[in-house]
Amino acid sequence: MKSVFEYLEYRDFLKDFYEEKKSERSFFSYRLFGSKVGMDASYLAKVLIRARHISNDSIVKIIDFCGLKEQEAEYFETLVHFVKAKSQKESKILFEKLLSLKSVKANALLRHQYEFYQKWYYSAIRSILEFYDFRGDYKALAEQLSPRISVKEAKESVRLLEKLRLIKKDENGRYRMTDTAITTGPQWQSMAIQAFQEETIRLSHESLSRHPKKHRDVSTVTMNINEQNFQEIRERIKEFRNSIIKYVNEQSSPDRVVQLNIQLFPLSRIEGSSE
Repeated sequence: MKSVFEYLEYRDFLKDFYEEKKSERSFFSYRLFGSKVGMDASYLAKVLIRARHISNDSIVKIIDFCGLKEQEAEYFETLVHFVKAKSQKESKILFEKLLSLKSVKANALLRHQYEFYQKWYYSAIRSILEFYDFRGDYKALAEQLSPRISVKEAKESVRLLEKLRLIKKDENGRYRMTDTAITTGPQWQSMAIQAFQEETIRLSHESLSRHPKKHRDVSTVTMNINEQNFQEIRERIKEFRNSIIKYVNEQSSPDRVVQLNIQLFPLSRIEGSSE
């Protein structure tokens, strides 16, 4: 069975633990497992298919029964709280604690993938290298971005992109994009992407004063709609976004990197919502 440090969903760990014990001892059952950790067998079954969560009171009993010690135990407890987190802020804090508890070997790639989404200029630099001839002049590279970043940030960006194999140096010493894609697991994908979205939304606000109107397009419209209208608008935005991506992918000879943000959000309280 895999180490607990390889999991980002505690219920997957429990499911694998149960299946391993079942393969070793045919009499091992939900009832037996549940009795050892103080949980009803039918409820445990729902936990293992991700339909329910364990209670905080069950954590210590499960840790003891699964034989998790010291750092493993702390990782499992943190993992439970991470999966059950109610807010983006809480998820971020707990995820970063999980990264710190993982072994260096198991942690490296995941940490780099997570880091990629924390700064807007990582993806911007990767895109720039499609048309900009970069061969190691970090000062010039930093000045290509708007807003400009520091030479140190440019170096850190290239270093991270190389670790993730998103760029590589060709035989002539020029850095180029690769076809490698960032893969994110469902447990932390939305959290990482939201952090990136917050960065780009901040940049769109700053663009109003940073860039002349001819170099940007910002428009707003306030509307009265119902739930059906809202879902239809979301679908149309999705279709529009996909059509733009298709159009750009069919083009050649780019000379700039741009960020497209499409924002649709409520300005009034929604019936049935707590906010």
